[in-house]
Amino acid sequence: MTDVLRRGRASLAFGFFAQGVAFALLVTRIPAIQDRYGVSDALLPAFLAAVPVLAGVGSVATEWLVRRVAPSVVLRWSQPVVLLALLGVGAGERMAELAVALGAFGLAVGALDASMNMLGVSLQRSYGRSIMLGFHAGYSLGGILGASLAWVGAHGQVALVVSYLPVVGVLLPLCLVGSRWYVDGGKADAVEGGGGDQGDGVVVFRVLLPLCLVMTFAYIGDSTVSNWSAKYLQDVLGGSEQMATVPYNVYMVTTLLGRAVGDHGVRRYGAVAVVRGGALVAAAGFAVVAGAPGAWAGMLGFTLLGLGLCVLVPQTFAAAGRLFPGASDAAVARLNAFNYAGFLVGSPLVGALGDAWSYRGAMLVPMTLVLMTLVYARSFEAQPDRYGGGHERPRTADVGRGSNGV
Repeated sequence: MTDVLRRGRASLAFGFFAQGVAFALLVTRIPAIQDRYGVSDALLPAFLAAVPVLAGVGSVATEWLVRRVAPSVVLRWSQPVVLLALLGVGAGERMAELAVALGAFGLAVGALDASMNMLGVSLQRSYGRSIMLGFHAGYSLGGILGASLAWVGAHGQVALVVSYLPVVGVLLPLCLVGSRWYVDGGKADAVEGGGGDQGDGVVVFRVLLPLCLVMTFAYIGDSTVSNWSAKYLQDVLGGSEQMATVPYNVYMVTTLLGRAVGDHGVRRYGAVAVVRGGALVAAAGFAVVAGAPGAWAGMLGFTLLGLGLCVLVPQTFAAAGRLFPGASDAAVARLNAFNYAGFLVGSPLVGALGDAWSYRGAMLVPMTLVLMTLVYARSFEAQPDRYGGGHERPRTADVGRGSNGV
């Protein structure tokens, strides 16, 4: 690998890490944000729903933007907006200011997520082996750090702006400096002697649809854990208030561990096998949670969920890049919008089923949806027949091998 690709990989990994920190600092301080602005319980869901809705808009807009500017440019300027919007959430005083800050955060996050994964897909293609899970491991590590910093701020009753300012002050200049080494698809392929990413390919939505469904299912599962794990462990499984804070942390740690070793699994066994294994482990996790006799058994279930769900999203982005090698940016942008759809659907779905039926029964719904990933697993292995804009689709096994055949 050339120094250009190595620097591009390292700078992009830091971008994923910074995004994980920022997002965790926002979502884990929601009670403090609500208190600061006097947002009622009835109005809070509207504020929270606005972020993923606007993020979906930002993701779709990024598909249009990257026809005119490189994805690295979108990422270079959307990342500072996310960090400054986070600071704005902490510094505002009126509800209108909160609405503007959250709106900017949502739009910028959509552009950021889409452009980050575009660069990740093109870099993986240039490397010739699976590296996508490593980028998302950086995001998980950032999420753990952000959640930890949020806990320190909440425990010390630190004002939001005081809690956010040092983080933004450190990450913002580092992201701007690191953005100098981002590598776009065309540049990466030129380094390796190949063609650019922006070919004449066309994204055929009916073939992208299975990946869109998998993305939605994965985020329904993820939002179920992030929004309901604490309540479930305490109210259903009888855990203590202190213990109820542990499942999400366990989930994040096992997500990090799974992603840290996941690329090796893809190189050794192929993307299809890893996705199938992840879906089965995640489904087993939901089954354990639903049937757990007590809090410790429930903790085992959330551990399995982290190990299973962690591989699905990165491999879905990677599969979109393989299926549409001449239009991977457009495919990633469209696919990215479905992660917000899953995030929007997951929490209300489980809550409504829990109230109308039972929370144990509600856990079987994301379990069933994750199992449906098995039906679409073949979409993760590009076939050698003609596809989408007339491009040959490489076999997943070939994409996963480096020059040494690993």
